[in-house]
This record gives sequence, C-alpha cells and structure tokens, in this order.
Amino acid sequence: MTAAILLLPIVAGLLLPMLKIKNRTVKLSIIFAVLLIEAGLCTIVSVKGFEPFTLLSMTETLKIGFAVDRISKIFMTIAAYGFLLVGTFAFRYMKHSKNEDLFFCFFLVTEAALMGMDISANLITMYLFFEMITLLSMPLVLHDRTKESIHAALKYLFYSVAGAFLALFCIFVLAQNASTLDFVAGGSVKTASPLVLIATFLGVVGFGAKAGMYPLHAWLPTAHPVAPAPASAVLSAIIAKAGALAIIRIIFYSAGAEVLRGTWVQMTWIGLALLTVFMGSMMAYREKVFKKRLAYSSVSQISYALLGLFIMNPTAVTGGVAHIIFHACIKSCLFVVAGSYIFNTGNEKVDDFNGIGKAMPVTTWAYTFASLALIGIPPASGFISKWYLATGSLDSGITVYSWLAPVVLIISALLTAGYLLPITINGFFPKKDKPLVEKNNEGGAIMMIPIVILSLGTLLMGIFSTPIIKYISEIAEIIAK
Repeated sequence: MTAAILLLPIVAGLLLPMLKIKNRTVKLSIIFAVLLIEAGLCTIVSVKGFEPFTLLSMTETLKIGFAVDRISKIFMTIAAYGFLLVGTFAFRYMKHSKNEDLFFCFFLVTEAALMGMDISANLITMYLFFEMITLLSMPLVLHDRTKESIHAALKYLFYSVAGAFLALFCIFVLAQNASTLDFVAGGSVKTASPLVLIATFLGVVGFGAKAGMYPLHAWLPTAHPVAPAPASAVLSAIIAKAGALAIIRIIFYSAGAEVLRGTWVQMTWIGLALLTVFMGSMMAYREKVFKKRLAYSSVSQISYALLGLFIMNPTAVTGGVAHIIFHACIKSCLFVVAGSYIFNTGNEKVDDFNGIGKAMPVTTWAYTFASLALIGIPPASGFISKWYLATGSLDSGITVYSWLAPVVLIISALLTAGYLLPITINGFFPKKDKPLVEKNNEGGAIMMIPIVILSLGTLLMGIFSTPIIKYISEIAEIIAK
C-alpha cells in the first residue's frame, strides 16, 4: 500500500510526457484516475495505517523509513484531496497550454514527494522529501517559460534551498543530542543546551521558508502571479504546508515542547509569526494584482497556524493544526476562483473585476463563502481555528504575547475583510464610473465542480467541526502537554 502511494503518481507522471497521448480526453481520464486512486489509497491508509518499515539503512542512524501517525493522516488527506480537486480544475484551465503534459508530469510527481514527506518516520527521510518537493514543484512556477516566471522559479529555489541548509544544520545538532532521529511524540531531547536552542531556532526558520514565514517569505508573492492558477493553488494551500509539517516534527516530535517552552527561542518565534501575520495582511490590503494579493494573504494566514504551534499549549496547537486544514480548503478555493476569473475574463487586477458577480454569479458566491471563512466569520471554518488560537494565547500567560496575539489576529481579520470583500461588493454592486466585466459563462462543469466543493467545504467544516477539533485536540494533548 505504501509503495503504491509513492509509486503511482511518480510512474504516471514520468510516463505522461513520454507516451505523448494525443487524445486529450483519454489523457485527462488517466490523470483523473491516478488522482482519484491516490486519494482512495490515502483514505485506506488513514483508516488502517501500516506497520513502520525501513526502506534503506545507510548507517545505523541514517535510515530512510516510513510510518504513519495521526499527524501523517491529516497532511496526507490534505494533499490527496487537494491535488484531486485542483487537478480536476486544471483540466480546463491548462487546455491551451503548450506544455500541458509537463505540467501534469510535475504536478503528479510533486504529489508523490508530498506523500513521502507526510509518511516519513524520521528527520532524514523528511529532509530528503522536503528537498524533493522544492525541486519537483519549481517547474510548476516556471511553466510559462517567461522571463518573470524563470526569475520567480529561481527565487523560489534559492529561498527554499537556503532554508533547507539551515534545517540541515538543525538536524546535525539534533542527531548528536536527541536519543533518536525517529519521530517520538513529545520529542527526544532531554536537555536543551545553547547549541540545541540555536540549531532548533534556525531549523524552524529554515523550514519556515516553505511556509512563507518572515524573513524567508519573499518567494511567495513573486511566484504566485506568474505560475498557472492550479500551481498557485497547490503551492499556497498544500505545498506551503510542508513547511508547517516540518516545523511540527522539529518542535513536537524531535526537540520537544517541554525543553523549548519559555526559552528565547519560543519568544522569538512568536514575534516572527505575529510580524508575518500583520505584514502579510497589510501587503495584501495594498496589493492590486489579484493572485499576488492572495499570495500575501497566504504569507499572513499560514503564520496564524505557526503562531498556534509556537505558543505550545494544547489549545493553541489545536487551533494551529485546525487552521492548517481549514486554510488548505479556503485558499485552494480562492486560487481556483482567481484562475476562473482570469481564464474567463483575461483580467488580473482587482479593479478590473467590476460587475464580476453578475457575469459569474456562482463563482463569485463561492469566492464570498471562502472569503468569509478566511476572515473568520462564524460559523465558517476559519472562525473555529481562530477562536482556539486566541483562547490558547490568552491562556498561555506568555508575558505581552498572551494579549498581543489576539489583538494582532483581530487587526489582521479586519485587513482580510478589507482586501477580500471589495471584489464581492463591486462584483454584485458594480461602480458606475468603471467598466463592467462583460457577460461570461462560469467556465464549465470541470471548473465549477471543484470550486463549489471547496466553497461548501469552507462552510461545512466549520458547522461540523466537532470531530475535526476532537481529533486534533487528542494529538495536541499528547505532544504539547
């Protein structure tokens, strides 16, 4: 089962450009079948699990091994169903692309790398797949082969590799100070020396590059505007979560929250997260290019989740992990909506969507539901995670941060409303002094089905959040006690 999860998308992705299938319907049917089977396999593994095993032992301590735990199941599910829905949307969006086969090739192999990271049993395996995710997803950014896309792809590569080198130093140090490199709930470092604290700090900052955390965040707003919308969706909603997963593994499964809690490392992480939340929201509010606005939004929103992880109490960690899940659905929806707008109108700037609600009402309502969820309006999913984040912060007793964090979250929510809702307002109640979007169709069923499913998901996961929160809370009670 594990081999199938990794090999199926790799084999299908590599064969796709080699076979050169001319019948597009046949080709897309094969890709859809692969994505659907992958989602099914991940569901089975999430329910039944599998026995941990070692694929390769390079030395007694350096091993490539796989295992599944509750955190693995969360991230596997996000990746499997996120790629299925965004991939389906891409079938129409990429129709006129000259390099469609290569796009889906790297789309599928990137999913395989994500799955490998999700089920990694130790730091070495996780680091290997983390690097693979960067190398395999970079071609999605430079897909159009323009000067801007090449620059953005190189920036993405340099930031990710630089972050990975910081993380590698962390792994070197942990290998000497932890009882094992395998992931252990609660961590395996008994005493945090100054070197361990420095290395762990740098490791989290390094892995934070993928999650868009300051100061290694700048690749996100550069890459998203030039990448195809489906690539932007998976980069922001799913691939960026690889950084969050790595941070969870470092803090709660390797070093251990107990030895980090109350140190300068924790205080600095919280400060960086709050800075990123505010800065990303402010930059999104000022940005006029739609996809770039959503990219800055991701910089801010992913750091909501990181804030919960850095506070390190069960309530805040529950909110952080819940926000990872909810943000994946919300931001996938927002980016595929952006792709649908651009595909059907040819416009890219926010001011050019005047009257879009009348031209594309279903898509715009989907956008509105997702926007309300991201703002945190009850009963949508974003409200649930932010409630736990604010409550966890207030309960933490961490000097000034216990009250400053909720204040920053509220300010960010107001800014989020300021940069998302004008599209809805001007879409349904257009300004008379600006050109209207001409009447367009919604993009067809292939585009609409993923948009509607994701939009409903942003609402339903909030209304029926109890099982999700209970599942996450049980994890948080163990790893953040």
